[in-house]
Amino acid sequence: MARANAAYYAGRDPFADFVTAPEIAQAFGELIGAWAAVCWQSMGAPDPVLLCEAGPGRGTLMADALRLAARVAPAFRAALRVHLVETSPRLRAVQAEALAGADPVWHDTIDALPDGPMILIGNEFLDALPIRQMVWTPAEGWRERFVRAGAFVLEPAEAPPPGEAPVVAGQVMEFCEPARAIVAGLARRVAETPGAVLLLDYGPDRPGSGDTLQALRDGQPAPPLETPGEADLTAHVDFPALRAIAEKAGAVVWGPESQGAFLSALGLFQRTEQLARGKPPEQARALVDAAHRLAAPERMGQLFKAMALCHPSMGVSPGFSPSRSNPEDGVRA
Repeated sequence: MARANAAYYAGRDPFADFVTAPEIAQAFGELIGAWAAVCWQSMGAPDPVLLCEAGPGRGTLMADALRLAARVAPAFRAALRVHLVETSPRLRAVQAEALAGADPVWHDTIDALPDGPMILIGNEFLDALPIRQMVWTPAEGWRERFVRAGAFVLEPAEAPPPGEAPVVAGQVMEFCEPARAIVAGLARRVAETPGAVLLLDYGPDRPGSGDTLQALRDGQPAPPLETPGEADLTAHVDFPALRAIAEKAGAVVWGPESQGAFLSALGLFQRTEQLARGKPPEQARALVDAAHRLAAPERMGQLFKAMALCHPSMGVSPGFSPSRSNPEDGVRA
């Protein structure tokens, strides 16, 4: 999965196959910029501060966030330094054009980001990281799914990490080791130095298991093992597991919250109304439809989630409920 996605992003325009939230509505990136500005104030307004994005796509989200910051939070705009985590040379060139004047600095990995106060955004970043899939059978015990000669095969395996999900014979159990390592590292960092991380992606907000590996090629679902490197491979993000890991590492975790509720709390529809005001009716309707596409439960609003990792001193993260819900047992903490 890692090799296939590396080839895919290096050699193709992924936005021919899918559209991310920043490309749907400029209000998305602007609201993320507002979220970052409020977090910066909660951090004590450090100068300088790293404003980072992992998997920045075309640079649209960052460009919209910077434009908003320059207009409503000029002190934040002056203090921030843009850092991008991107491995694709082709996408780096696109980002450089979109962010001309922002002097972005690129890194191959999150671990390569410099020390210091940091705000990091990851929108549809974790879902493309490689997963492992395991199956428990009464006769053979744990088996792990591998790829051999273009087909899935099951091989003997040790038990997966404990506490993942109830063992059900024949049911696929999925976990993403790179996502867990990244979240643990980010959580340790923001717990030690005031900072914040916002992760937006798709996946459940309660523990679960099952085969969620999927592929998109030419904008259509495709068999995951067909023409590797020519399709985008993704899997659902296990937010409950990542929350537990981040809390263990010392961060205060907000969410996961549905993307619809998160964006609505940040003012998605109010900002959309402002953008639509004075526009021709067709353009105004397109802006409103884009907002509903991001927030409506039957579209992206429920499947996509938002989760924030913050330093304990920062208070309630913008866009989240003052009570942090525990997705594993449904109680309020």
